[in-house]
Amino acid sequence: MQQLVLATGNPGKLLEMRELLAPLGFQVLAQSELGVTEVDEPGPGFIENALIKARHAARITGLPAIADDSGLVVPALAGAPGVYSARYAGEDANAEKNNQKLLQAMSDLHGDQRQAYFICQIAAVSAVADPLPLLALGRWQGVILSELQGKKGFGYDPLFAPQGMNCSAAELTPADKNQFSHRGLAMVQLIKQIRSFW
Repeated sequence: MQQLVLATGNPGKLLEMRELLAPLGFQVLAQSELGVTEVDEPGPGFIENALIKARHAARITGLPAIADDSGLVVPALAGAPGVYSARYAGEDANAEKNNQKLLQAMSDLHGDQRQAYFICQIAAVSAVADPLPLLALGRWQGVILSELQGKKGFGYDPLFAPQGMNCSAAELTPADKNQFSHRGLAMVQLIKQIRSFW
């Protein structure tokens, strides 16, 4: 069975991505299992950061690697938290602090001003010097709630109400979230590419 490394230290992402990659039959390993430390993400956008992480993991392990860079984008906040979603409340941020900062930043926003979307940019490299990395993008539209709802998921899920759903992302089952989410949509595209090109 071919091994593949997931270049993330986020346990929520690991769980989702392992589930989504299961049909390909890879042995999916977390970068932490292989001694890969997290790398700085200096890129100005999601594509650059996903590629940096994927190539870093491939360089250290010698294995094909997949990384994603994802975040929450609120147009009324000039795109924040954006690429800084994980550390929106500072370098020592966690989900609770990030969610509280977002609620404060949006306390005076109403109606269409509360529209938001999750973005997931995935990069996959067959080797560190892969000249044609596979790229896939997923977008999940919704609105930001005025209070936390639900206990499932991670990150901003308790504040994000997906478009067309009467619940937060943190109230969805893992299977439903994988079907509709930004990461799920991006992974569907990526899996098609892996089947075609790897």
